[in-house]
Amino acid sequence: MKKLFTLCCICFTAYTNAQSPKTYTSSELLQQLKKLNVLGSVLYVAAHPDDENTRLMAYLANEKLYRTGYLSLTRGDGGQNLIGDEQGIDLGLIRTQELLAARRVDGAEQFFSRAYDFGYSKSPEEAMRIWGHDEILSDVVWVIRKFKPDVIICRFPTTGEGGHGHHTASAILAEEAFEAAADPAKFPEQLTQPGITTWRATRLLWNTFNFGNTNTQRNDQFKVDVGQFNPLLGKSYGEIAAQSRSQHKSQGFGVPSQRGSVLEYFKTLKGTAPVTDLMDGVDISWARTGNITSARSIAKTIDSIVNTYNSQKPELVAIPLAGWVQRMMQETIGNPLANNQQKALNESYVSQKMNSANELIANTLGIFAEASAQNQLNVKGDSIKINVTVNVRNSNLVNRIKVSAFGVSTVFDSLMTNVSSARTLTGYIDELFEATQPYWLENGLKDGRFNVTKQRMIGLPEFNAYQALVELKVGDNLMNLYRPVQYKYTDPVKGELFQPVQVVNPVFVNASPSLVLFNSNEKKQQKKVEFDVQYNSKLADSIQLRYYNNDTKKLVFDSLVHAAKGSKIRYEVELSKPAADAAVGFVRPFVTAKRFKETQDGTLRKISYDHIPDIYYQYGDVVKVINVDLKTAGSAVGYIPGAGDKVPEALEQMGYKVTILKEADITADNLKQFDAVITGVRAYNTNDWMNNVYDALMQYVKEGGTMLVQYNTSNQIGPVKAKISPYPFNISRTRITDETAAVNFLIPDHPALNYPNKITADDFKGWIQERSIYHADKIDSNYQSILSMADPGEKADNGSLIVTEFGKGRFVYTGLVFFRELPAGVPGAYRLFANLIARKSKYVK
Repeated sequence: MKKLFTLCCICFTAYTNAQSPKTYTSSELLQQLKKLNVLGSVLYVAAHPDDENTRLMAYLANEKLYRTGYLSLTRGDGGQNLIGDEQGIDLGLIRTQELLAARRVDGAEQFFSRAYDFGYSKSPEEAMRIWGHDEILSDVVWVIRKFKPDVIICRFPTTGEGGHGHHTASAILAEEAFEAAADPAKFPEQLTQPGITTWRATRLLWNTFNFGNTNTQRNDQFKVDVGQFNPLLGKSYGEIAAQSRSQHKSQGFGVPSQRGSVLEYFKTLKGTAPVTDLMDGVDISWARTGNITSARSIAKTIDSIVNTYNSQKPELVAIPLAGWVQRMMQETIGNPLANNQQKALNESYVSQKMNSANELIANTLGIFAEASAQNQLNVKGDSIKINVTVNVRNSNLVNRIKVSAFGVSTVFDSLMTNVSSARTLTGYIDELFEATQPYWLENGLKDGRFNVTKQRMIGLPEFNAYQALVELKVGDNLMNLYRPVQYKYTDPVKGELFQPVQVVNPVFVNASPSLVLFNSNEKKQQKKVEFDVQYNSKLADSIQLRYYNNDTKKLVFDSLVHAAKGSKIRYEVELSKPAADAAVGFVRPFVTAKRFKETQDGTLRKISYDHIPDIYYQYGDVVKVINVDLKTAGSAVGYIPGAGDKVPEALEQMGYKVTILKEADITADNLKQFDAVITGVRAYNTNDWMNNVYDALMQYVKEGGTMLVQYNTSNQIGPVKAKISPYPFNISRTRITDETAAVNFLIPDHPALNYPNKITADDFKGWIQERSIYHADKIDSNYQSILSMADPGEKADNGSLIVTEFGKGRFVYTGLVFFRELPAGVPGAYRLFANLIARKSKYVK
């Protein structure tokens, strides 16, 4: 994909939070005050969203008061989705936000490498080969050098007990990075960046586990009880962990709260082993800054503030805390005896603690400062209106606040306690601004990783360019706060809501459908595609709409256009049937005009769920065009949705009339109209009512219908509770992850491989990500296994596709990943799918 944009920076890097502005109880402020005197840090490392130990991280961040971070190598792009049909990059965007939601609960920070989750991997060698070992190792080293953890903890071992190849790779890379981060000869270019020096953690530990049938915990391992109750937070760490882990909703990871003593076990991989505490041998006090006299004074001041804290009058700490910030900065950074590494370390501590203290001061004073854009989508080259509101609710110590955003500012003087002041600013979005984009998508994928070229971006969960700077004076002390510029609105049911602000291009160019299938067996030589041109600002100009058909440019429209803001014009284009019987390319529209500094060839994708902020990203809308030698037997299909997939759209391209079925629709009489009934992926995991319709479905098959069940999972996440099939089989965890794995035809003359399409090895070319997942096993003898396949070095498995006759009809269960292959336009997947749902009355034996 063409690079659409590069992010611009207004103020500083920050995490987007589309929740209502966070408020704190007096006890929570006391908890944060205590944290100012703790300089220890822990980095937890694993492979995916959901791999982290939220209970341990909640304990470390809130009981031990350490700075705690989680480095997930991937964003979870390659998994399955329990709440919708998003896959790939879209799913990674969702899981990024779910991880950030989890961190807001447990108090840790979030980091990522550039590694793309390409799906299940059975070996760390494969994972690191696809990602690029050196590149991802450099990312882990970068995060360690930047975060400066005293202790690094792996979720998985290097020896493979974690199962998934990504899991094992995360431990191997963490072990290598432990040494490399301390070596100036490793990735020396990183050391030219401000504040970055070599760093050696004190120890690397493996947080051993007891999952399913794998217990790696031993009595001789170091143990920590993480089940304490925190009275300031009103929760145990098991309760905090459950709330945190339950943010992983796309994976169905809602879990119950745990209360009471819980032990975590650790095995030392590198460095010195802990004896009494995870931080044995680590000075977590201010003394580690190198100036003992100043350190004692700095710590004593915080101790005094904590000991005299009045929960009824938290504002009393504001002035002494502001003075502490100034003294900490002067005495710690100004240590003349510190070497370069010590200075960089001290600057890191001071930056962290200053930001925390400034936020504490603002919260104890009840300062509310908000900058909200009047529109969520704001167009390059247009003005942006920002509503600014300030309120000092708990003190008369602040008499002046200045708020700046998008190049404009306003000053609030003579502030009265607990009286809101509001103003509207009008800024301007320069045409040179780049449209908002998740930074890791700017340059697309390179091999198995995101092509992020800006070193300072690597590791960040996201980047928010749109910040308001809030400058205020508390007593004699000046301080700065940053607040995201957000879009605020009121929903009549959900109340006041905040969402991220977006800067967008002046035109969106959309194309539909996403895939066009030409059938070489049909006489029809042309099909229609539609291009929608949406004008996001008022325009009067000569406009040219063209499209690429593979490498050929074709003109659709060239004329003067007078367009109102928000207007949309639709154009229909006839595509001619390609000559080759294969996946043949793409069609992509674009618009040019004198008014636009750049070709307009992008549109906006929105992903919206209640539990996370709205997600937007810009992309070029492409119609994939395939030409397939495809025969079908049947015309009407009933589809029972599951967790979400795009198979129904593919069926329509094949020429089927698709009816989406709900529970009430599934009766013996109603099903008679369909040549086939298909269940969507994980339909038996997500629909509690499937048991209620079992008899109707089996009667449908018995009377001559064809029923195809796509994969369901067998684990604790949405287990199969309903009966699926006429004869028994189990659903296993077996999968074939190599998308190029050889496929053997066990019954070559079986109709599933011959009618209405003759299936050959060529039909398994061009598959993406994997072959098959969640195979059938312990299969009743009434079934026939049609295919056999294996990953390299493994025994072949026969459970990817099983078929049985039942009465006059046919039942099929398959783990073949049609939900990936059909939207991707893999011709052979269409041909095989057509065979599996072929109308039974024409089913030839």
